[in-house]
Amino acid sequence: MTILEAGTRAPEFKLLATPDQRLRLRELRGRPVVLAFYPADWSPVCGDQMALYNEILPEFQRFDAQIVGISVDGHWCHAAFAASRRLRFPLLADFEPKGAVAKAYGAYRDEDGTSERALFVIDRDGIIVWSFCSPVSVNPGADGILDALESMRAERAEVSS
Repeated sequence: MTILEAGTRAPEFKLLATPDQRLRLRELRGRPVVLAFYPADWSPVCGDQMALYNEILPEFQRFDAQIVGISVDGHWCHAAFAASRRLRFPLLADFEPKGAVAKAYGAYRDEDGTSERALFVIDRDGIIVWSFCSPVSVNPGADGILDALESMRAERAEVSS
């Protein structure tokens, strides 16, 4: 399975962000969105990846971008993981039906029932402008995300001038 590519409309979803609150992708329309699919809370690489995004959150905010982490873990697991790492962005539970959103984005790993380490940058209109799938053992960092956000800003500036 290959992840969705640039130019594709991002599939809509509605996932638990807290035990009693769901987040829909369409609620974020009008601003850039970064979806960071990752295999599992508490794994060393995932912890480092999410901590990095938390640390550079001001960079994402500079582009008015909302970052969202998504894994097949449940919302209680996410709550504990986010609290331990002091994350200041939502983690969404693609828990039931397991991996349905990851499957829609081409990022579900059938062999072990987790998500790929896949990144998507979505524009204000809901179109994927950049996607990347890293080996699950490798933290993909943020350079590709920031480059995609910068390109979107440059394109908007060209269109408006």
